[in-house]
Amino acid sequence: MESIMTATVAVFDRFRVLANNAGEWIGLLGIRLLLAYEYGNAGIGKFNGENWFGDVESQFPFPFNVLSVDFSWFLVTWTELFGAVALAVGLATRLFSISLFILTLVAWATVHAGYGYNVCDNGFLLPLIFMIMLVPLILSGPGKLSLDHLLLKRSAKRY
Repeated sequence: MESIMTATVAVFDRFRVLANNAGEWIGLLGIRLLLAYEYGNAGIGKFNGENWFGDVESQFPFPFNVLSVDFSWFLVTWTELFGAVALAVGLATRLFSISLFILTLVAWATVHAGYGYNVCDNGFLLPLIFMIMLVPLILSGPGKLSLDHLLLKRSAKRY
């Protein structure tokens, strides 16, 4: 009985080690790719669409209410587009994750907060999910399967 228990613990320990190693490489990749897809679609929609920020300008929190509607539209569009590409390849991940977190927080306060929780009613559930998904990228970075990791590894070899 003791040998079965020892063998079971060894199997679980081996799985834990393999999962940890895999997690360092691909653990955050799914989050990055999903967020890249969503923010990229939003950015493309804004790039190809009309500026509707004038309709919600009065709800922009400070300091965003100081910026012109056209500049805000430009800033959001390009933050979403560049942020999507950056997340997809894992480049400047923390910078873009913080930028997208702030952007999403403003979108929550400006557009989604008044509609409740439900996604179908344009509520704040989706922005909440996106912000929660951005937190590990802000705190842990993009993982080893990223340009950030590659560049950091190369720069460490130089010194």
